[in-house]
Amino acid sequence: MSDVAGRNCPLRYRYAPQALSGAAEQFTDTVYIIGGLYGNIEALQTVLAMKQAERLRGVQVALIFNGDHNWFNVDSPTFTWINDEVLSHRAIQGNVEAELHEASDAGCGCAYPDYVDDATVQRSNAIMTQLQQRAAEFPRLRNELRLLPMHLTIELGGIRIAVVHGDAESLAGWAFAAERLSNNDRDPQAQQRIEHYFSSADVDIFASSHTCLPVLQEWNIDERKRLVVNNGSAGMPNFLGRRFGILTRISERLSPPNDSLYGARIGAVRVDAIPVRYDHRAWLRRFTTQWPEGSAAHLSYYGRMIDGPRYSPSQAFRVSTR
Repeated sequence: MSDVAGRNCPLRYRYAPQALSGAAEQFTDTVYIIGGLYGNIEALQTVLAMKQAERLRGVQVALIFNGDHNWFNVDSPTFTWINDEVLSHRAIQGNVEAELHEASDAGCGCAYPDYVDDATVQRSNAIMTQLQQRAAEFPRLRNELRLLPMHLTIELGGIRIAVVHGDAESLAGWAFAAERLSNNDRDPQAQQRIEHYFSSADVDIFASSHTCLPVLQEWNIDERKRLVVNNGSAGMPNFLGRRFGILTRISERLSPPNDSLYGARIGAVRVDAIPVRYDHRAWLRRFTTQWPEGSAAHLSYYGRMIDGPRYSPSQAFRVSTR
């Protein structure tokens, strides 16, 4: 493991896959799993409006935030509003929240792999330092972030779902990254690791975020269909030329939602990637006010805010249609 800040991972981030195998928290109807808001207040407002719209259609939605709801929100009003709202729902820590309540020598705590360039890592460390300075003004919120778990196992429609930020072993793990999962068919060790994760955690679905690109991938393990679903980012564009975030919707209602980008059925539930169509212009104004041209976040993320990453829904959807 690297000892470079931003590429290393504190021991306190680690857990065994078996830690996910215990009793599951019971949910009914529909859950939204929202990772990577990154301080986008417009995206969070949109998620709340989406929940209300579903309620008016008779659908009861529970919100579960699976980490990194903080990142760009370095002004006091946005920092407090986002954290107060998220903490009123079910939530787990991301590496950002972990470093806000207990800073370490891990920098941003991202545990970036080698294929992420050094300049990006350094800028993420700089963003974290600025956010930590803001968070220090709010000891109550920092303490509430400290109390959040690192993972959560839920059950919906008889399907067990491990809600994690990174992967089945670490808060900042990259095993569920789109880039890593794409190699499984050609990498027996990677395939064995995924099989170990599902068998040890005794779950049907891993729902993650952290690695910034969405993916929905299927396996057949122990004669059971299994899924990894990573929503990428709820607060940033995820596909080239498309300016919306994504959340994961898991529901006992098996009809595909009208706004589903892609999805799959597993047992008695349906899993879908749903766009978070936040007010792009308002968010861009807010972002550039807090992170002007030349700042760390502007250098790393402004291009993605405008154009999206070089990635498409067809690359994200890896489920058999047989």
